[in-house]
Amino acid sequence: MPVGTQGTIKGLTTDQLEDIGCQIILGNTYHLELRPGSQLIDDLGGLHKFMNWKRALLTDSGGFQMVSLLHLADITEEGVTFQSPVDGKPMLLTPEESIHIQNNIGADIIMALDDVVKTTITGPRIEEAMYRTLRWIDRCIAAHKKPDVQNLFGIVQGGLDPVLRDICVRGLVERNLPGYAIGGLAGGEDKDSFWRVVAQCTAGLPENKPRYVMGVGYPLDIVVCSALGADMYDCVYPTRTARFGTALVPEGVLKLKQNAMATDERPIDPTCSCMVCKKYTRAYLHCLVTKDAMGSQLLSYHNLSFMMRLSRDLHMSILEGRFPEFVRGFLRAQFPKGDVPQWVCNSMEVAGIDISECCASAKCHVPSIQEQPLTVPDDANGVVQQN
Repeated sequence: MPVGTQGTIKGLTTDQLEDIGCQIILGNTYHLELRPGSQLIDDLGGLHKFMNWKRALLTDSGGFQMVSLLHLADITEEGVTFQSPVDGKPMLLTPEESIHIQNNIGADIIMALDDVVKTTITGPRIEEAMYRTLRWIDRCIAAHKKPDVQNLFGIVQGGLDPVLRDICVRGLVERNLPGYAIGGLAGGEDKDSFWRVVAQCTAGLPENKPRYVMGVGYPLDIVVCSALGADMYDCVYPTRTARFGTALVPEGVLKLKQNAMATDERPIDPTCSCMVCKKYTRAYLHCLVTKDAMGSQLLSYHNLSFMMRLSRDLHMSILEGRFPEFVRGFLRAQFPKGDVPQWVCNSMEVAGIDISECCASAKCHVPSIQEQPLTVPDDANGVVQQN
């Protein structure tokens, strides 16, 4: 799900999003309330009409801003008070107010306000946040005025503590919500801890309801989490990395600012059928990304096209009963030398997918020390592997 924080995907029109097959995009409750205001959006017919988007919308609760804007936030049992980065005025966001704002905005899926803590934090704050999240979900349910047209998802918290995560999963499942999210990840924790939390949560959540890993958007992470039972993802990564001149390709990423791109007449990805790959060369895009905003717009289009195609191919492989083959093909493209990261090997073993043919060493199936993600140069053509 591409992220349109303030009702827009930067650099792309809604028609373009439809062209690449996008089915659902995100809006941000906190930022939309600041500008232009949820009441105005409601008065003008809701966010779908306001931004001319006929497909699905999801709004987050504003909880993530407790981490991203922590220096502006004060968290209590009542809610979280933010100091507006626009005019400095305080804004109290309670569970009730978050739901009220999201009811006004009118998204198809709305998120419960949760107490978000970075996974790198340890100690009693993690437990406090988890139990507060469970208390707040009941306040969100009570405040929800449009359950017939808006689906309220709860968010699993608990840091990296499996006991706390289990308590939160069971507590949310007891509320019988339309869907569930796994929150508090992708915040600096090591990858081995990351996938284990995802695996634990998906195992405890209902199979017949959506399971959404929040803030996850690297292609490798999406493939791994899907193997572990997750269904939905969102991240600013595809569009943000485009603005830095980086394109997503099956082998990893392509750095279009590199000098090697200046005379390269190939498309970004010869296997991609998107408008950008059909019409423009790497050399042309190299000129744009170093000088012109159009470069980031074209790369955003390509990167989101890449993510939509990845999602479609992954989805179809599940429906057609060939998901393990899809995973192996994905890993062979990303790691042609067989240097699949150990955390991926560990997670695939738990998922029951044999990837031994993708790995240079048989030790891939033996859990070892935790590995941090890294970027490894692959060749002189600007392609790098994402580990």
